Amino acid sequence: MKRAVLPILALLVFAPTIVAQSGGVTVTQLPVPGTTASVNTLNPDVRVDGPFAGSASSVDAMPFDGRLTLDDAIRRALAYNLGAIERSEASHQARSQVVAVRSALLPSVVGSATGARQELNLEASGIQFPALAGVNVPTVVGPFNAIDFRAHVSQTVLDLTAWNAYRAAKTEARAAALASDDARDLVVLAVGAGYLQVLTSRARVESARAQVETANALLRQTSQQRAVGVAAQLDVNRSQVELLTQQQRLLSLQNDLSKQKISLARLTGLSPNDQFEIADTVVYEPAPAIDVTAAIEQALSRRSDVQAAQAGLTAATQALVAARSERLPVVTVDGDYGAIGTTVDDARRTFGIRGAVRVPLWNGGRTAGDIGRTDALIRQRRAELENVRAEVAAEVRRARLDVEAAAGQVELSRTNLVTSRQTLDLTRQRFQSGVTDTVDLVRSQEAVAGAELDYINSVFAHNIAKLAFARAVGSAATSWPHFLKVESK
Repeated sequence: MKRAVLPILALLVFAPTIVAQSGGVTVTQLPVPGTTASVNTLNPDVRVDGPFAGSASSVDAMPFDGRLTLDDAIRRALAYNLGAIERSEASHQARSQVVAVRSALLPSVVGSATGARQELNLEASGIQFPALAGVNVPTVVGPFNAIDFRAHVSQTVLDLTAWNAYRAAKTEARAAALASDDARDLVVLAVGAGYLQVLTSRARVESARAQVETANALLRQTSQQRAVGVAAQLDVNRSQVELLTQQQRLLSLQNDLSKQKISLARLTGLSPNDQFEIADTVVYEPAPAIDVTAAIEQALSRRSDVQAAQAGLTAATQALVAARSERLPVVTVDGDYGAIGTTVDDARRTFGIRGAVRVPLWNGGRTAGDIGRTDALIRQRRAELENVRAEVAAEVRRARLDVEAAAGQVELSRTNLVTSRQTLDLTRQRFQSGVTDTVDLVRSQEAVAGAELDYINSVFAHNIAKLAFARAVGSAATSWPHFLKVESK
């Protein structure tokens, strides 16, 4: 009985470790306060926690030429991101646990070879011989040799505890494999968001660089006008301050771009520096029509975390059956076959076969304890499943709302950018005609710069929302190209 009990006890200790997973990736769209000058009302927030924020090196196994596409970044991260690796190894551990639990159902074969030379004291063993015809029989026999070559086989014929423990272990292994699949979707979300953040930072740098050139041209123009007496020194000073401001803004945005690239490198297993080029551009494209009811049904049927939670509940139910089976009889068969003798030449073949039925009568309450633990585990797993299903439905609804809100923000920021540029052109004409001074011109340039940043941020928010929706409905590792329009440089 002891051989069959150990697997279920090991399973009960091991099972909760499959469900608990560390780290994650979340994307939220935070509202922007209405007191800002920006027309944007959404601010994307991406959080990558725990092992998903790190990676093992991918450079040795996957050579890198210095140009990183989105597809390459995702492939590297799926193979080398630490979050994916940890859950993949957890799945391997679960499969190894299945092998350990299955051993209670398979034959146990042990070979042995023994040799001995000994003397026996028959009298000490309780064997005494009376004297015969005045001849005393010696009480010490030997020395003599004993050689035994033998194979021992043990097979469990019926052990429902071990059988149900094996079923539960296999289901737990499936849950771990599904959790590993879910980690792949999280990695795609993390890397896709990181790549989009780098693209957004790069667009901000390009916009700031254009603003520097515009401010520099304004300074040259006001300086020339001051030289001929058309503009005042105050206009030159304002233009100079504007140029310095734009240069400092460019420096800050370049610093942010470098840090975003380093973060992306950490997600994908590249060397932790910013010395690589982003090879793709993700442009704006309207999201497909979303039926939230159908999307929720699709997510509940496709999401690996939902299936993993369901498998965890099934495994706990099977473990409860295994615990209850500890009260049932166990049937085993043991046998041995070998040769025994005083020397190798005179060894003779012998064998033995034994069958046994062991009926548990009382084990000190261990079975009741196992039943109580697995019953509690079932309640825990059922609550976890209900929570996962509800959270998945909530994720789909939130992602759909973010996609719609971000789409409206893109249209607003695009209109605002067109209007700001028209206003700047009119202000330049007025400045050249001497109708206005540099104050209005600088304000118009600042408005264009802000409008460009608003449009860049709105496209980023829209792409992030679509990527989060791909994660919400499931299978993001394969479906992300349907949500993002990627163009190579």
